[in-house]
Amino acid sequence: MTIAPSSSDKPRILDGKRTASALVDEVRETVEREGLTPGLAVVLVGDDPASQVYVRNKGRRAEACGFLSRQYDLPATTTQADLLALIESLNSDPDIHGILVQLPLPAQIDADRVIQAIAPDKDVDGFHYLNVGRLATGTIDAALLPCTPKGALHLIEQVLGADLSGKRAVVIGRSNIVGKPMASLLLARNATVTVIHSRTPSPAEICRQADIVVAAVGVPGLVTGDWIKPGAVVIDVGINRVEGEDGKGKLVGDVDFDAVAPLASAITPVPGGVGPMTIAMLMHNTLQAARRRSAPSS
Repeated sequence: MTIAPSSSDKPRILDGKRTASALVDEVRETVEREGLTPGLAVVLVGDDPASQVYVRNKGRRAEACGFLSRQYDLPATTTQADLLALIESLNSDPDIHGILVQLPLPAQIDADRVIQAIAPDKDVDGFHYLNVGRLATGTIDAALLPCTPKGALHLIEQVLGADLSGKRAVVIGRSNIVGKPMASLLLARNATVTVIHSRTPSPAEICRQADIVVAAVGVPGLVTGDWIKPGAVVIDVGINRVEGEDGKGKLVGDVDFDAVAPLASAITPVPGGVGPMTIAMLMHNTLQAARRRSAPSS
């Protein structure tokens, strides 16, 4: 049961960094205990600075987990045919259990075709249609799940447990990467789910009914205090760069943290909330893929 905070209560700040670190420790311990060497291949096309940082961080985490970590840096002029040839070779490489192609890709490459070329059992981003279909139909145990929604659900479960029966959840945003899979995961945990998007009338009124709010639209400060029911668990997936009062850029979420935090029973900060969970879940997916591959056939 979620108890609405009184004026003296403070919301629980869901520390994604600490939770992600604990998850990575669990992955590393499992690798050591089971004698596995999961292999993760990360492909970067071009020299986008943000993508370079993301790829470097993923590689470091993989190495910290005891994985075989390979990074493929390709020039921005790489053709689609060459990228598909690399993916085909990684699909057949027995040392590689997870393949991730960092997005965005240059304009000459069809990102969807590239993603669908990855073997579903190595699709650690969870974007292949087979994994998407498994999630949507509730066949979760056979799927590799998208990392960001999976991380967000883990934070929700820390507060409310794994069974969300009787809870009303609102997901703000209907993207294929976060919004839709997030709704499917919440449904699988028995929550009653509503998805709010740009064509939804009276979104604040709908959101105020929710015990769980997941915001993932990329609009700074969209969710204000009058959107939130006291005692709700608020998960902010948004990462937006805005100009601060000092003229310097800063990261903020889709939730007006200062206005919403006093109402919430638990809330994620930005940065430091869902973001670190995404890489941790990538490591978990890679371990999961390796374990499935090494399991004896029945």
